[in-house]
Amino acid sequence: MNDFRPVHRDPAPEWYGRLRAQAGDPSPADWLTAHGPGQGAFGTVAAIAAPGFAAYARILHPARLDDRPVRWSAVAAAHGTPLTPVTRWHEVIGADQEYVDRSDHGLPGVWDEHPDEGPTPPDVARVLLPVLARHTTTVDRCWFGLWSGYGRWDWDRFPTFETPGRDEVLLAGRLTDAVSPVELDEFAELPDLWWPQDRAWCLGGDVDLVSTYVGGSPALIADLLTTADLEAHPVHPDDPVG
Repeated sequence: MNDFRPVHRDPAPEWYGRLRAQAGDPSPADWLTAHGPGQGAFGTVAAIAAPGFAAYARILHPARLDDRPVRWSAVAAAHGTPLTPVTRWHEVIGADQEYVDRSDHGLPGVWDEHPDEGPTPPDVARVLLPVLARHTTTVDRCWFGLWSGYGRWDWDRFPTFETPGRDEVLLAGRLTDAVSPVELDEFAELPDLWWPQDRAWCLGGDVDLVSTYVGGSPALIADLLTTADLEAHPVHPDDPVG
């Protein structure tokens, strides 16, 4: 017998911020799963940011100290650990992956909050927006995927599309609308997936990750890697995510 009461979730809104949930055919997302064998294996960069792009970048969600962002490179230096494009947070702080204590207060004077787990944090997203906008011709027509298991919303009345390990609700709006869900609820998750109508790039995140991944042209990835307010690394499509 199951003694647990079901968690109450409110009916999902038609508008998630300024993004409109698509009640019809989710086929605009079909291209995300229309790839050849061996591509986009679960737990890899291509599974998060879509296979088939010429280049990829990993955007690290910052740790924090007194509510100010702290780069992983600063934390790694303080802990005396190496930082590579595929290093995971628990490796940076010298913790066991299975026993990272999210209540850990960090290293005095260096960090006191872990990086945000989940889709792209709003502060990081706001830095990404103008960079991504420079590399698409359809900035006013974009698509987004939101994992149906997030938060207090019940998305059952909307069709979903599948990505490796997740069922996503399809949303539509302008690129600048990507951060608008926090206007609905300051704790609302941003979409996991973003892509423009011209499919020039794809951004991906996940509830279990502390990084965001972007696939696109070499020019876009170079732009991301040189954006001062981002901590970004080049990665390969078959690299593990973290």
